[in-house]
Amino acid sequence: MKKAIEAIRKFNKERDWDKFHTPASLARSIAIEAGELLECFQWSEEYDREAVLDELADVLDYCLIMADKLDVDVEEVVLRKLEKNKLKYPVAKAKGKALKYDKL
Repeated sequence: MKKAIEAIRKFNKERDWDKFHTPASLARSIAIEAGELLECFQWSEEYDREAVLDELADVLDYCLIMADKLDVDVEEVVLRKLEKNKLKYPVAKAKGKALKYDKL
């Protein structure tokens, strides 16, 4: 991830875009790009893989910028949240079920 984050920092610095990347603006951008990713599946289960990968990259790009802005170790927060989810979704109750934790 370090290589990707460094490349994103360089890209944004060259364009003087850093000033636009507030946490609120990044959160909005993540939601917008997630909507564009969802649009790839709007009318069918079939999809254009390249279009999906491009939109996924946009979502991840904004997520990485936000993590960088907030001085967050991405691996650490993902693993920490996974531990919380293990408590909310114990295997014995959640296995094979697509229910929210409060419905298990």
